[in-house]
Amino acid sequence: MSSEITIEATQLGKCYQIYRTPADRLKQMFVRWKPLYTTFWALRNVSFEIRKGETVGIIGRNGAGKSTLLQLISGVIQPSAGSLHVRGRVAALLELGAGFNPEFTGHENVRLYATLLGLSNGEIDAKYDEIVAFADIGDFLDQPVKTYSTGMQARLAMAVAVNVSPEVLIIDEALSVGDEAFQRKCFARLEQVKQAGATILFVSHSAATIVDLCDWAMLIDHGERMIAGPPKTVVGQYHRMLYTPAGEVETFRQEIRALDKKVTDPREAPAPATPADLDGPSAPAEVDGADWYDPNFLVASTIAYIEQGAEIQDIRLETENGNKVNMVLHGHRYRLCYRVRFTRDVAKARFGCMMKALDGVELGGKVSHRPGEEMGPVTAGTIVDVAFPLIMSAVPGTYFFNAGVQALEGGEHIYLARLVDALMVKVQPVKGLLATGFTDFAPGEGAAVTVAGKSHS
Repeated sequence: MSSEITIEATQLGKCYQIYRTPADRLKQMFVRWKPLYTTFWALRNVSFEIRKGETVGIIGRNGAGKSTLLQLISGVIQPSAGSLHVRGRVAALLELGAGFNPEFTGHENVRLYATLLGLSNGEIDAKYDEIVAFADIGDFLDQPVKTYSTGMQARLAMAVAVNVSPEVLIIDEALSVGDEAFQRKCFARLEQVKQAGATILFVSHSAATIVDLCDWAMLIDHGERMIAGPPKTVVGQYHRMLYTPAGEVETFRQEIRALDKKVTDPREAPAPATPADLDGPSAPAEVDGADWYDPNFLVASTIAYIEQGAEIQDIRLETENGNKVNMVLHGHRYRLCYRVRFTRDVAKARFGCMMKALDGVELGGKVSHRPGEEMGPVTAGTIVDVAFPLIMSAVPGTYFFNAGVQALEGGEHIYLARLVDALMVKVQPVKGLLATGFTDFAPGEGAAVTVAGKSHS
């Protein structure tokens, strides 16, 4: 095992024996020639390598095997098949309260949990004040943990895990608990842990978090590693899987397996594309400073959900005069337009869009109708033209748009059709633009600065 590889799994599997009754489990001790159980493979034939300092996202539906994989890596359970090698101190947040004694106080559990993670008394003393400050639960530290809310348990567990200098940090949905301020503090601390060279495994159902935090991601389904690669690619396939009709799931799983063989390992691939890499040819001099359409500037990463009653056609960005463009100007007004053709009757429908940055971070979106005010009824064959007005407040760069149509059925909104990365546009450079990040607060306006009653622009 190379010193650069922190975690190496080869044909890893975990099998459980499922007994119909507790009595059958007892009988099995004496009846060796006949199995009184059925076998369930929670994880099977999973192989991967994770290098030092990488942040890896693991995503999948409930019951897919994600938590089983993390339990194997953390040493809570042992594999039934294959091999697994982990290098370095592992700190794991697998479930709320794991590692805590509910009868002990917060103070006592800090020391207990840190000891379980392998710290000596001297190391715990050196880290103790920092852990307590991070948890920030005040006098509750003197109370038994059984009196804590789930949020306070998460704060205490996270405080220990991220402050004990782990070489491998495993987080299973723990960041979904707690208030927004504490979550933001956790993300900032995770970045520090990563910068210190730790390997981070992160399980979340939040696609935006996976895309934002992780170097690469892995999709697990029915205990199988389906695909591993760039987070944006893996999350896209996960979303498609969520909305694939039950009768077509296995066909789609075969498609993902085939795609996995084609996806380039993000660690071996060239650096991610930048907006400059995606530039089309420069605009002709006579239209310099104008928006225009480059027919060669086309998206290659579109993911289409399986259609369940509608199809999306002719997605485009238009000026207010109706001109199709993909080279656009910061601060100008546009319309995101597409056409929907319904292929079955729908009682209530609504339409939506989403704008994303190059790395998949969602910048904003909109739906056409408020809950309870959806369009309908709609009959098969109906064609609807949709147009979302927008002011292009994004700073210069390359951006993507999603488009979707949903039906309200059984009290839930389900996708009839959805296109991810359906359209790509480039916001052209702006000389002297002072905005930073993704968007300009107020396109075309500067800041009002006042000193001693005098206004300065």
